[in-house]
Amino acid sequence: MDTFGLLLQGFDIALQPMNLFWALVGSILGTAIGILPGIGPALTIALLLPVTVSVGPVSAFIMFAGVLYGAMYGGSTTSILINTPGEAGSMMTALEGNKMARSGRGAAALATAAVGSFVAGTIATVLLTFAAPSIAELAFYFKPADYFALTVLAFTSVAVVMGTSRVRGFISLFIGLAFGVIGIDKMTGQPRMTFGISSLLDGMELTVVLVSLFAIGEIIYVASRYRHQRDDILPIKGGLWMTKDDWKRSFMPWMRGTAIGFPMGALPGGGSEIPTMLSYTLEKKLCKKKEEFGTVGAIEGVAGPEAANNAAAAGVLVPLLTLGLPTSATAAILLAAFQNFGLQPGPFLFTSNPELIWGLIASLYVGNVMLLILNLPLVGIWVKLLLIPKPQLYAGILVFAMIGIWGVSGSTFDLACMVVVGLMGYVMRVYDFPVAPILIGLILGPMAENQLRTALAAAEGNPAVLVETPISIVILSISALFLLAPVVLKRLRKAA
Repeated sequence: MDTFGLLLQGFDIALQPMNLFWALVGSILGTAIGILPGIGPALTIALLLPVTVSVGPVSAFIMFAGVLYGAMYGGSTTSILINTPGEAGSMMTALEGNKMARSGRGAAALATAAVGSFVAGTIATVLLTFAAPSIAELAFYFKPADYFALTVLAFTSVAVVMGTSRVRGFISLFIGLAFGVIGIDKMTGQPRMTFGISSLLDGMELTVVLVSLFAIGEIIYVASRYRHQRDDILPIKGGLWMTKDDWKRSFMPWMRGTAIGFPMGALPGGGSEIPTMLSYTLEKKLCKKKEEFGTVGAIEGVAGPEAANNAAAAGVLVPLLTLGLPTSATAAILLAAFQNFGLQPGPFLFTSNPELIWGLIASLYVGNVMLLILNLPLVGIWVKLLLIPKPQLYAGILVFAMIGIWGVSGSTFDLACMVVVGLMGYVMRVYDFPVAPILIGLILGPMAENQLRTALAAAEGNPAVLVETPISIVILSISALFLLAPVVLKRLRKAA
């Protein structure tokens, strides 16, 4: 069946009343957590994993998609009104958006952010619709050695890009790999790194690690640095819509932001920070009213980065759905969610579970419309969330996290692990260790080991099998480039 036919089937699934309800729940939750500073989509999806065990995978992932997109929309509100990005991708929006709000043009800034998010999200979803099946078909030609090369690429790119230090990135990665080998070896049946504890024979519970690192570690960190002071929330001024000139100045930045964000989001390690920075720099160079940048606030500096942010969110789904390759912390959580339901993202998922893939893609179109309706007229209501005191907010998250873990396993050992891993997450946060490589190591480590051993077994132990195919050679070369490029560039700068 062609892509249009599959997409129509996806809309039949996404428009079912129950799935529409979950899309609405995800959109509302996503917008709320995007507005609340410090709570991102990764943390929210990790918290929801234990709760969604009883929900079907299609409904669960439709809700997760709403959370992912909603956080992109909501993050702009705090950036503009209190100069505090709710998400890393909203950092650049704060630069001009807050200046516009202080100049009495907060409504125009919020409107261009919401409409830009809708335009970019819709265009990027169209690109995802047609790009994903083609890439999935190519992946059918992959051999075990090629899949091993892909996991190496994920290891190197995420460890390098997601942290300020390569050393810290690799330490986090090796901690994740250590977590990944705990339990019974699937090929030999021998227990590994269980230390005689029977509860570890099934390995580290993925949900426990995710919730502990993202929720417990973050809560302890915020509590240790909490100061009793309220954020200065700027009132929304300037009407609820944009002028004709605002539309004219925003249109091309939306298009350019989408063009930058989607491919960057699909690249390993691309994330949303790099495309938003590139978009902001480009708009600053192309803008005819350069004097507005950094003074009264230029609307181009809000429109471009917001479009790039939302396009990157859709781009992240391309390698995740087609190859099972996570390129951000949120994508790693989504990969864990797939595995929680006993599913492995990749080319075979398009044939074995088409209703899930196409229902999810169709829900992105529906969710974009929902989010536009939720964000433009109701922005005044969302801002009230910023008045919730942080002690009560984070205490509620802590209780919710503990109930969720207990509800899934009913194990006191898992709660003890939660405390230990949560404290480790706090220490990592304090010393600026990236969390994403731990998730990559934990999730992709066993997969890489399995593909490596399968490839070597087929070649009777000959390691040359790892570089026998053109695909593996190209991917391993890119991996080496990720490792060596920063060192070479640093030396070239010193030489210059």
